[in-house]
Amino acid sequence: MKQSINNLRSQKSKAHGYRFTVGRCLQVAAALVFLVFVGRFLYLGISQTVNGRNLSQRTEQLYKRNQVLKASRGTIYDRNGLAVAQDSHLYTVYAILDKTSINYKNKPEYVVNKSKTADKLATVLPISASKILQYLNPSHSAFQVQFGAAGSGLTKRQRDQIVKMKLPGIKFFETPARLYPNGNFASHIVGYAEPEYDKKTNTENLVGTMGLEAWYNDLLSGKDGTQISSVDAANYQAPNHAQSYRAPKNGNDLYLTIDSQLQDYLENRLSDVQQTYNPVSMTAVVEDMKTGKILAASQRPTFNPQTKKGMDKSYRNILVQDTFEPGSVFKVLTLSAAVDSGNYHPNQYYNSGSVSVGGSVIHDWQSSGWGSIPFSQAFPRSSNTGFVHLEQQMGAKTWHKYLKKFRINQKTGVTLPGEQSGLLAFKSPVDQAVTSFGQGVNVNVMQMMQAFSSLANEGQMVKPQFVEKETDASGKTIKSYQVQDVGDPVYSKQTAQVVLKNMKRVLNKRIGTGATYRMDHQSIAIKTGTAQIANPHGGYLKGDNNYIFSVVGVTPAKKPRYCVYITMKQPRRMVKPAETILASIFKPVMNRTILMSKNEHDTTKLVTVPNLTKMSFQSAKQKASQLGLKLVKLGRGNKITAQAENKKMQVGNKLFVRTTKKITCPEMHGWTLNDLQQFATLADIKLDLKGSGVVQKQSIKPGATIKPGTKLKIELKE
Repeated sequence: MKQSINNLRSQKSKAHGYRFTVGRCLQVAAALVFLVFVGRFLYLGISQTVNGRNLSQRTEQLYKRNQVLKASRGTIYDRNGLAVAQDSHLYTVYAILDKTSINYKNKPEYVVNKSKTADKLATVLPISASKILQYLNPSHSAFQVQFGAAGSGLTKRQRDQIVKMKLPGIKFFETPARLYPNGNFASHIVGYAEPEYDKKTNTENLVGTMGLEAWYNDLLSGKDGTQISSVDAANYQAPNHAQSYRAPKNGNDLYLTIDSQLQDYLENRLSDVQQTYNPVSMTAVVEDMKTGKILAASQRPTFNPQTKKGMDKSYRNILVQDTFEPGSVFKVLTLSAAVDSGNYHPNQYYNSGSVSVGGSVIHDWQSSGWGSIPFSQAFPRSSNTGFVHLEQQMGAKTWHKYLKKFRINQKTGVTLPGEQSGLLAFKSPVDQAVTSFGQGVNVNVMQMMQAFSSLANEGQMVKPQFVEKETDASGKTIKSYQVQDVGDPVYSKQTAQVVLKNMKRVLNKRIGTGATYRMDHQSIAIKTGTAQIANPHGGYLKGDNNYIFSVVGVTPAKKPRYCVYITMKQPRRMVKPAETILASIFKPVMNRTILMSKNEHDTTKLVTVPNLTKMSFQSAKQKASQLGLKLVKLGRGNKITAQAENKKMQVGNKLFVRTTKKITCPEMHGWTLNDLQQFATLADIKLDLKGSGVVQKQSIKPGATIKPGTKLKIELKE
């Protein structure tokens, strides 16, 4: 019994010892943990770094906002100050549906009342409330949803309307955009700019990818600014904290040499021919030959930079990126070389029809020829054999010297990306012979315009140019237009007159190839061209339409100032002769150019548009009338709230102003493209245009209320 008690006491003593030991171990462990925490806190307090990152800086960053201040891209204007490309911003609306989205004030950042939200959005978006409700009730769980095409491409006015509704969960993201108000308008010249994501600034910037937008991208882009500020926990700007601000520098503006009215007219004529005869391609250029200023230029196929319609099929700029054999218009160069070198004898005869060179036979376009004729008829008849004889009389060395003077096979350096220099085959006697009539030599359109400019400048070529001047954002001129001579004069003043007399004879009904281009009471001189197209498998393509047809004309004939050059490749519906098709473009465009030249010194044709906003309509109407403008009111109010953004306008044109938010559709019959563009901008609608000319039909009836974002279909007709 006594032994049992001793055993029990021994066991209790051991248990107590174990508890003491465990307790002491726990105390030591707790002390060690405490020491570790204290040491860590002391380390953090002294070093203020974690994993090499400064805690003070990290805390400061949490309450610092580094905002990029976007610079506006410069505007591109025509020579009269009418905008053809300008900065814009588009918005996409989206809805947050996830109910965990709560802000710091414990208020919902998600759509609370879907029916109410749908009804409100339907008053701005071109989509029904029921369709919006479908988007807000997706078949599967989603954090946020968008509303398809109807919810994208919104204007600032549409965005502001929705913001004022204060709908929970409705958000926007902004996309920089470029506005091209004229649609198909020198599209490959003006070019195109599109948003590109910048990883450094985490923003989207407009970048030129084609035409002048690309060439002058740095000048147009400007430089973004920055604003660095401190905020509190509620994301409000903290007082008494230093702010850093660097203002954005907006891009410079470009004023082009292009005349909008002439350009629009040229576009319409090209579109008509494209629709009727369906050529593979076309180019057309109008130039002031004295200065090198391009007044109008376009191509087919083309695209609409505003809608991007046709862009996938016409990305190449045919004017500089494609080269071609020019055909008989090249004889202008050959004749000038022969005359200037003393190898043109107009009264000397030769046998037309065919000529043998190096074992090959070269034929005239009329294979039987015209018998024995004087060299004075070689140019107006466009005789290939006559020009082969002229090349042989000059000799290959002399002819090649003039080709180099004309800068054939050299880039013009015109301010358009991707210019190709062309090719010149000049090794064999046959190669040398066929270059005399524009085969075996590949050029681009601008090289030909540069060569033709010598006719107006006593043999001196001038460089084609598209930019009249550059200005900064304040309107100060940075760089003015300068005529750029190219090399030394190619030939003399007397030579130019001989060539021009021959070009006038092309219009002669008896011996000329260009009688179709005759214009009564107008002084013009021309040269026609029909170039064969190389077959990929060797030789040339056969068939009546497998040619590049062309015409170049200058006016006035004796002292030329303006040049019109048109090419047309392989019309697939050639129901009329090529010269008839080309004349349907050439004659009206040349006539319009002549009329324009007569009025070019008339300073009253364009007026600066005043700011009429906040004025009463009657006062504004009187002021506009004094300037020769016709004021058109949109809305039933009396106070002007907005007006079309035109700096200058043609006397007699309509100027649109807005007086109320609610707009009804007017009767548009007879409206011009400019009228439609002003209306579309002020009404926040989208245009779907078909045809060219003036309005014949409209999809929305006059008097109907127009909602922002609505698509208006318009049929135009000459």
